[in-house]
Amino acid sequence: MNIYDKAHDLAKALKDSQEVQEINAAMNLVNQDPEGKQKLEDFRKRQMELQQQMMTGEMPAPEEMEKMEKDFEVLSLNLNIRRLFEAERKLSVIIEDVNKIITDSLQDLYGGSQM
Repeated sequence: MNIYDKAHDLAKALKDSQEVQEINAAMNLVNQDPEGKQKLEDFRKRQMELQQQMMTGEMPAPEEMEKMEKDFEVLSLNLNIRRLFEAERKLSVIIEDVNKIITDSLQDLYGGSQM
């Protein structure tokens, strides 16, 4: 068994999954609404900036986090964007589950040793 072949099989299965098809369909609808698409792009850009900021150990101001939450709520009023967010959430759950399965399979390697 080649682990890389299995990883490629998993990648193909994810790409062919219903969840990814739902993301593609929702994204196509969002792309048909230039104003909504721009708002989503602006939101994601700011979201990425905040994530990078947090990765450096710097926490954003509470006001900034509240603004992001409000922006998310407003964006979610757009049915196509809400559909996209929901599809992305479903795929995220799958990826988290797969990651847990992989991590759990290696638990025995380090579970018994203490430092």
